[in-house]
Amino acid sequence: MFKRFRKTSIAVALVATAGLAGAAIAQQKTMAIGTGGTGGVYYPLGGAIANVLSKALPNTQATAEVTGGSVDNLKLIASGQSEMGFTMADAALDAFKGEDKFKSGKVPLQTLLVVYPNRMHVVTVEGTGIEKMSDLKGKRVSTGSPGSATEVMAFRVLEAAGLDKDKDMKRERLGVAESVNAIKDRKIDAFMWVGGVPTAAVTDLAATPGVKMKLIDHSDLAAKMNAKYGKLYSPSTIAKSIYPGMDKDNANTEVWNIIVTGNKMSDDDAYNIVKTLVEKKADIVAVHKEAESFSLDNQIQERSPVPFHPGALKYFKEKGIGK
Repeated sequence: MFKRFRKTSIAVALVATAGLAGAAIAQQKTMAIGTGGTGGVYYPLGGAIANVLSKALPNTQATAEVTGGSVDNLKLIASGQSEMGFTMADAALDAFKGEDKFKSGKVPLQTLLVVYPNRMHVVTVEGTGIEKMSDLKGKRVSTGSPGSATEVMAFRVLEAAGLDKDKDMKRERLGVAESVNAIKDRKIDAFMWVGGVPTAAVTDLAATPGVKMKLIDHSDLAAKMNAKYGKLYSPSTIAKSIYPGMDKDNANTEVWNIIVTGNKMSDDDAYNIVKTLVEKKADIVAVHKEAESFSLDNQIQERSPVPFHPGALKYFKEKGIGK
């Protein structure tokens, strides 16, 4: 009797212990953050954010995922595979409205934070004969990887320049790191990339011995793009000091980046995430200086076509930022 009772007690204790362990595991939140390719800015910034959130939020393990970029990130959120992700404002609006690459259905998005502006780089090198946008006609041009917002914006820039993306050039679909390798090997003549500055892969090209990189001006196209797609774009400048060997500032177009989530995140989680990203900004800036823009004065609805999450709005209100 005693032996049987003792075995039963041990069995009950083991079940109870297993139950407690299971509960502890259940309380551990995992959070996937969609970023972009390794040569861009989303990925290192996403890694810094994941690190900050994992350290600051109890029982939270955040990870930065390599993806094709904005469009991929929005689709991962839609399918429940990512909790949050970086996206350009134009791609987010398409997803929110169920247009362009999201005709299969609207994505119920909410903005957590307006982060920093993305500048459109139209990149070439000396010897290709490309000095202005119209010179892209008849050339080999990469317009960004499939699933990227670079592709979305590149098509709109080309359209505004009066170029047909399919008929006027031999088009490749490469990410920024692959584009840099291809232009070094003279497999393409130019590439388009929209990202923060400096973008590591573009810096690598500019610093390559024997290569003279050039950025093509196109800031005059912002008005045409906005006339068709809404007030998403604005003229901008990449200072000549940003990349090695630049002779002059580059007049380009820009669009804001936002960090979004779906419709499942609780108000408390959104509040804590946004509070952490704003208040631990210095830790993220240490990884990439574009995080300087993670500031309260950038949290205006005009920079995000997607409504802010109620949890984010609660934090902004506490800080005296009205929406």
